[in-house]
Amino acid sequence: MRNLELPGRSPVHSTNGMAATSNPLSTMTALRILQEGGNAMDAAIAACAVQCVVDPAMTGIGGDCFALYAPQGQGDIIAYNGSGRAPAAANVEWYIENGITEIERFTPHAVTVPGAIDAWTTLSRDHGTMELHELLRPAIDFAQNGYPIHARCAVDWRMNVDTLSHDQHAAKRMLPGGKPPREGDIHRQPDLADTLIHIAEHGRDGFYKGHVAEDIVSHLRELGGLHTMEDFATAAGEYVTPIKTNYRGYDIVECPPNGSGVIALEILRILSGYSFEDDEPLSLRRLHLETEASRLAYRDRDAFLADPRLSQVPGDWLLSDAHIDELRSQISLDKAMAPLPPAQIPTHEDTIYLCVVDKDRNAVSFINSLFKGFGSGIMSPKSGVMLQNRGCGFVIEPGHLNCIGPGKRPMHTIIPGMVVKDNRAVMPFGVMGGDYQPTGHAHFLSNFIDFGLDIQESIDLARIFPQPKSGTLEIESGVPAETVDELRALGHNIGEPVMPHGGAQAIWIDWEKNRLTGGSDPRKDGCALGY
Repeated sequence: MRNLELPGRSPVHSTNGMAATSNPLSTMTALRILQEGGNAMDAAIAACAVQCVVDPAMTGIGGDCFALYAPQGQGDIIAYNGSGRAPAAANVEWYIENGITEIERFTPHAVTVPGAIDAWTTLSRDHGTMELHELLRPAIDFAQNGYPIHARCAVDWRMNVDTLSHDQHAAKRMLPGGKPPREGDIHRQPDLADTLIHIAEHGRDGFYKGHVAEDIVSHLRELGGLHTMEDFATAAGEYVTPIKTNYRGYDIVECPPNGSGVIALEILRILSGYSFEDDEPLSLRRLHLETEASRLAYRDRDAFLADPRLSQVPGDWLLSDAHIDELRSQISLDKAMAPLPPAQIPTHEDTIYLCVVDKDRNAVSFINSLFKGFGSGIMSPKSGVMLQNRGCGFVIEPGHLNCIGPGKRPMHTIIPGMVVKDNRAVMPFGVMGGDYQPTGHAHFLSNFIDFGLDIQESIDLARIFPQPKSGTLEIESGVPAETVDELRALGHNIGEPVMPHGGAQAIWIDWEKNRLTGGSDPRKDGCALGY
């Protein structure tokens, strides 16, 4: 139990239903849907739609979506990949011939066809109980009539003024009077409201065909993009077979590549070879091992993670005993690894996450993202859709597994998680935050499973992250100064994060006591609530 004399949050308990999101307006919406008779999938979609309006730096309908679903809490988890694809004309030779050596964020080449709306409509049809137009009503209301800007949202907005200034349509709508809204200001997005109304009336086709798609495609092509109406009309997500590993008796379930869930499982597999019985949660040994495991797993991510439909992604090999043992053998308890060599070849940033559990114990782990804050910064002129920059996950390197290609999905950072015990779902969870997410999954689960912290303490605990590109070990201020000095003495290059690492939500299902217990990250604006 936390020290009640210190600032902090207590876990939230309920019996009927619960939602945990990173914005209170989104949590409120999910609860209202549950109380009106909707199920967990209904509530998750409605809450996500609201967040696409009220937290626009983090997510939007111009982004992507992944979900894990446990009907009535069953352990056989359903996984959905709602990530978008590159245009059909996106041949790597075209980029090379035009002198493009990398996909830059503020260009139309960073925009893959958004997968979120297709995912929502499919998941609603297959697993929801309410009509899509009912689920979109709260988001439409906030977009039309206004919503108050919360504290973290205001900070994210302020940090992305330059992003929004790249596109006149984004600047006009998102920088009223040339400035970002401040905390407590009321902001409206009437054009986005009209788009949501059109989607509510026409379903999937309201976004991927007709005037909304034409508005998006024409703007991207004006900027030099390769997108076509056919790319949008044929966009489709898919149900996929989830992947899992066992960690200390719990099955940890993730979506398969092109998402990064396999990297979270790889970190956990490495850590499973160590006991933390004699360690404190923020001890040198624990944080050093987490750092080194993350560095090794992210090296594999950059080398091997791609769209498995169009590349040979060695998923089984990445989690194999032989590979995990080889990685673990590279870790020393006495010093940090030197800069890592290239990955062994096998022989054969910004996001919202939410979770909902209903009275029937349907459990949803749901994540929706634009990638970086406000994505590509490109907004469609008439429909008010902010577009993602997921194309930045590709490389311009013929032969690389993650090389851009026609209709290909990029390496993706967003990953919903689910914990299963004795063939029952016991915890939907997720940790948003760009590249941090696989490390965040492992850190949160280890807090909860290895150190016995409660669900809120497991979310609150200070975080560290070895940045994949720079190699800097970014450490939040909650880590004791003595431990930071010890990590530096081992050879880690220490730095401070510009912003806190990620944001988490989780709901624990206690089947014996018929109780739900939730937590939500204080690094964000949201909360967990139940009834």
